[in-house]
Order: sequence, then structure tokens, then C-alpha cells
Amino acid sequence: MRQGTHSGPGRIGRTEPPAGRPPVSSASPAAAPDVVLVVDFGAQYAQLIARRVREARVYSEIVPSTMPVAEMLAKNPKAIILSGGPSSVYAENAPRLDRALFEAGVPVFGMCYGFQLMATTLGGTVDNTGAREYGRTGLHVSKTGSTLFEGTPAEQPVWMSHGDACSAAPEGFTVTASTDLVPVAAFENDEKKLYGVQHHPEVMHSTYGQQVLEHFLYRGAGIEPTWTTGNVIEEQVTAIRAQVGTKRAICGLSGGVDSAVAAALVQKAIGSQLTCVYVDHGLMRKGETEQVEKDFVAATGVQLKVVDAEERFLAALAGVSDPEEKRKIIGREFIRVFEQAQAEIVAEGSADGEEVAFLVQGTLYPDVVESGGGTGTANIKSHHNVGGLPEDLEFQLVEPLRQLFKDEVRMVGQELGLPDEIVQRQPFPGPGLGIRIVGEVTRDRLDLLREADAIAREELTAAGLDREIWQCPVVLLADVRSVGVQGDGRTYGHPVVLRPVSSEDAMTADWTRMPYDVLARISTRITNEVSDVNRVVLDVTSKPPGTIEWE
Repeated sequence: MRQGTHSGPGRIGRTEPPAGRPPVSSASPAAAPDVVLVVDFGAQYAQLIARRVREARVYSEIVPSTMPVAEMLAKNPKAIILSGGPSSVYAENAPRLDRALFEAGVPVFGMCYGFQLMATTLGGTVDNTGAREYGRTGLHVSKTGSTLFEGTPAEQPVWMSHGDACSAAPEGFTVTASTDLVPVAAFENDEKKLYGVQHHPEVMHSTYGQQVLEHFLYRGAGIEPTWTTGNVIEEQVTAIRAQVGTKRAICGLSGGVDSAVAAALVQKAIGSQLTCVYVDHGLMRKGETEQVEKDFVAATGVQLKVVDAEERFLAALAGVSDPEEKRKIIGREFIRVFEQAQAEIVAEGSADGEEVAFLVQGTLYPDVVESGGGTGTANIKSHHNVGGLPEDLEFQLVEPLRQLFKDEVRMVGQELGLPDEIVQRQPFPGPGLGIRIVGEVTRDRLDLLREADAIAREELTAAGLDREIWQCPVVLLADVRSVGVQGDGRTYGHPVVLRPVSSEDAMTADWTRMPYDVLARISTRITNEVSDVNRVVLDVTSKPPGTIEWE
């Protein structure tokens, strides 16, 4: 557990700040949030920095280092954070920043490469001395009462990853920390509200990192922690109503967290103007369709159109084992079924004069960042949430979650009253169980995998591991047979693979070290209760090199 004021993700949902934090402002919940820009210099942790800022209940956005300073300032940021990066400040093609950024009066916090860039830009000295520091390092704080380090110990562990080292701070800056190898490991200029640290405060290995970050936000930049779940909901309800007006919208509901929360939020905004389409392709987990039909509708009151397309999908997948071909088939058939459903909804809408002009999708902030930043409404050509829609489907997008990370989406879902069974559900791929069967997809194999998957999920829930494990795909090796002994007889059954992983955003992941007794119960139950399965194996591969899903 990290020390200081940080106590885990999801801070946007709190109503009372921990001791030492400024109180929540009484500003209107629909007011535009203060924004902190995270300038990405190619750091592997840029998204993590943005998440940590949000955990401090301050809204953040990531922008590329190539964005002109004038454009950054045009966003009227309350503060700017400069991320780390893989470059040396002396490399020929290293990212640079216009000095005007530091002279604009906006508080700036440099981390790692951002720290060194601030130092060199403002006249400090950064040397390529060979004083490399990688991993856990002892930080010696010389000014424990400074803006950044108030309330933290003089000796504290931090996470370093650098080759160059700062040997002299710019004029007007006070050196506040050092290490055994680096004389200037942190500096501060309260007059100009410029701050920097050589380490990575955003990672959990920097024990007091979140406290240092929050000191910058609250003390250095003077920002109040006002960004809450209630803010998000009220802002989006207002924006959705303004965008949709009196027209109608449809939502492709997958049963996953993102589409469910997006639909619930739009439903709160426009009510009966929204119709959700749930395509039951027969590739869902056990009880999932029933849960969407009953629990989701009961919680939201949404109009739901369920399309039973199992036979169509299984016929299209018959004889196909190649994973990429399976994905394409599932995506193609989904499009055709969705087209048919939306045509029916459009026809129904034309009778009462209401045009169906909008499509709701559960796009999240990592999707926006990874796709280059996207800028608002456009005609749809393809989208990961629905497997790729055709070019002639000319809807405008409604994406109420595009500001949020996954944990924030779950919090909004809870605030909207969605049941935990939906809100806390593990991420599930759009092609469903079709890509968790290594081999041809058949009804018998789907039924077998559904039972094994249900057992694994039941035991994880019973063990209280749902929040610890990001995802636990259960994979059926349908084209593999293994010898076993069951009921005093020799069997020749299928193996199944457990793939428990822990992650924050699915970009990287590590396999989860589950308790042996939980693994034993899952294995025993599956081999006892699921016919034709006689072996359970554990996948202990991280991402990279392995992906989370097998296909």
C-alpha cells in the first residue's frame, strides 16, 4: 500500500477528502472541470500519470509533446505535467518544449525526462555522467517542508529510470532532494510555480509519490479536488441532451461494462428516445443474456431489442478454426444483424416523425489516446466496440465515456444504480467465447466452455478475488486431447486453460498469483462437473510477450 494521502483508485467517487486535503468545492456539478494537461514525451507511464491525477479528483487529459504550446495554453489548463520519456535531452531528435510554456504563469511539474527538459530549457545543467539509476532508489530530501515534500520523510524510496543527471538547478530554483549519485534529484520555484523531480512519483514503487503529486496539484497549483462521479454524470447528461435534442439514438449493447454504463448514462439523459440492441450470437457466457434482459432493464428502464442470432452465427462459423477468420466472421455477422435491427428501429421511428440519428458507444479514454486523440462527432466507419460498422451507416456518435478510464466507468455505473454483476464484470471480448475456443466453434464446445467459465467465475467471486483479478479468460483447447483417469477409467478429454491476469488498462498485464487452494477448487470442480474435460492448466505468461486472449 502506498503511503500518504493516496489510498487506491477511484477517488472521483469520494465526497469527503482525506485529512490534509482541501475540502470539496461547492461549485455547480455541471460546471466544466479544471483540467491538468499531461504532456506525453513517449513515456510508458503517461496514462498512469493521468490516472493518478484523476485519483486526486482532478480532471486530466493527455496531449502529445508535438502539440504547440499555444494550443496547450488555449485549453486553459490549471496545471501542466511533463512526463518521462526514453530520450536523452542531448539526443539529436529528442523532444523539445518552447520556453514560453514556463513563462506563461501556468504551474508546471516535470517528471524524469520532463524534469531534465525543464532544467536545460531554463538554464540548468544536465550531464551525461554515466550515473545511471534504474529501479528502487533512496531519495534524500533536504527540504522536508517544501511544497512537494511537506509531511514526507527525509529518506524515502522512489522509482528511478534515467541515464543523464541534473547537476545544477536553473537560477531561482531551490534544490529539495538528491540521491547518492545525483546532486539535483528535485527542485522547486514557488514564485513561478515550477517544480520537478527526477523520479517517477506515479508508480507504486515511489512510496510517497501520490502525496508528492497531490502536493503539486493542491499546494503548488492551487487546484481543488472537485472532479467527482456526480460531476461526470451531470456534465454528460447536459451534453447528451444538447447533442441529441428530440431525435432518437440506438446503442449496441454487448453485456460488457462499457456499453452498459454508456447506455445507462444516455438513458438518464434522453429516456425513451434511446433503444438498445442486444445481439445474442450464442457466444456469451453462462447467464449473460438473461442478466442483460432482466437486471439491466430493471435497473435502467431502457427499451431493449433482443435479437436471437445464435443459429446464424454458428452456421457461419462451421468448419472454421483460424482465429483471425473467426473474428472476421463474427464481426461481419454482427454488422448484418445490427443493420437489420437498426433498420427496424428506424422504420418504427419514422412513424412518429423522430429520426434515429445517433449511435451510442462505450469508447473509453485509452481508446481515444491510442487512436490519436479523436475530435468529437463523425460518421462511423469502424469501431472496436461493435466489430466495425459499414461505411454507409451514417450515425453521429454519442460517446459519454470518452473522458474516463475503466475504473472510473465502473464508479459511474455504480452511481447510476447498475447492479454489481454488471458493473464489476470482467472485461469480455466482442467476439465472445468464439475466440476462447482454440479450434472450430460448435454448440457442444460452447456449452462445455460456458460451464467451465462459470465455475471459475463462481470460485473467484467466492474467494473475494473479483477486484484483484482484472480478467480470467478460460480457454478450451478443442483441438487437443489429453489422457486422464476419471471414475477408474481411462479418458481422452480436452484441457482447459486458466488465464488470470492483473492489469490497470490491459495495455500491459501480469499473471495473477492466485492462492493455490482457489486454483485447486477450480480445477477439481471443472474436472468433476464438466464432461469431456480432464485437465486444467495455468497460463503464467505476462503481456508482453503474450496477449491476454489466446486468439
